[in-house]
Order: sequence, then structure tokens, then C-alpha cells
Amino acid sequence: MKTMERSPVQERFQHLLAVISSQRFLKKEGLGNEVPFFICPFRPEEAVEMARVQRQLINKLNQTGVRVLEINLYDLSIRLLKQRDVWDRILNTEPNVTKEQLKELLQGMLDSQNHLIPATAEEMKNANFDVMFITGVGEVFPYIRSHNVLNNLQSTAKDKPTVMFFPGEYTHSLQDGASLDLFGRLHDDKYYRAFNIFHCEV
Repeated sequence: MKTMERSPVQERFQHLLAVISSQRFLKKEGLGNEVPFFICPFRPEEAVEMARVQRQLINKLNQTGVRVLEINLYDLSIRLLKQRDVWDRILNTEPNVTKEQLKELLQGMLDSQNHLIPATAEEMKNANFDVMFITGVGEVFPYIRSHNVLNNLQSTAKDKPTVMFFPGEYTHSLQDGASLDLFGRLHDDKYYRAFNIFHCEV
């Protein structure tokens, strides 16, 4: 049986549009007490196509009166580093340190709990929106991990649905629970409290 995740990009676009614009989705119906987090997994090699799908989705949803707040983690990271006047320092440091040292430096400066989520909360406060998209997940790996973002967002973003566009797989198994497998290779990000948007009925 062909799953929706493996169907042509245009079919997935139509599914996403139908689900996200539905009142059931926007009113968070049928979730029980779970946080309204949804993962939209895609194959890493489809990144360019999916970026186009995200743009189309935002435009189409806006036309139907569904307002989208997009948080691009990569753009947000650069903005935070520039605001703190460390952007140039990092660019100058990069050639002289190991990748591991650079990762640790960025992880400290862009810690989800202390920096990324407060900045996201500020964006949410200043926007009128019905659904939030989190994009740029692949671009900020390995210094920002998606499960850390979602874990720290739980208390901040529980009023409106959040869709994370994820270049990899979101898998559930009885033995291992649920995990976000970035790029289909990294299996260490355990995250249990999100729904696969392709499993949502229209």
C-alpha cells in the first residue's frame, strides 16, 4: 500500500492544504489532551521541492483566510546571532576551530530553552495567526535539534496547531516508541507527542 508520504509532491500538497484548512485541524479537535504538534516528513532530496510547497501552502492558506506564521529556524538563528553582535565573531572563528568546537559554540548561543523558544514566543505574540510552520530544520542541524525545539515549545505553542517540516522520517514502533530520524539516518531524537500530518484524515 502506497503511503501518503511516498505519493507525488502535488498529491501531498493537496492533502496538506485540505488538512490544514479544515476546521477540525484549526480547532484542534480529536487530539485528546495532546499538544497540537504535527510533523510533515519528507525525503531530504526533496528539500527544494518542499520549500516550494511550503511557499505555495502559505499563499493558498492565506487566500482562504488561514493565517500562517512561519518560523524558519535558520533565519531565526542568524538574526539572534546578529542581534547579540556575535555573527562576525563566529564567521571569523569558524576557519580556526574544529567542527565539534563550532557546534558546541553555536549550541550554547542558540540554546532552545534560553534563546530560540523565547524568540519564537516573541514572534507569536506579535503575529495574528491560525497555524505555525517550523521550517529550516535541516539547515540548523547539528547545533539545533528538532526534538529539543518541540520539547521546549510545548508550553509556549499549545493554543494553535504547529506543523514542523522535517527532512527525514517520523517513525513509531512498539519497541522503540517514536523517533525523529533526520535525513533518514540519525535515530537518536526520541519524540512522542506529535502526529504525522500525513496520517490525519481530511
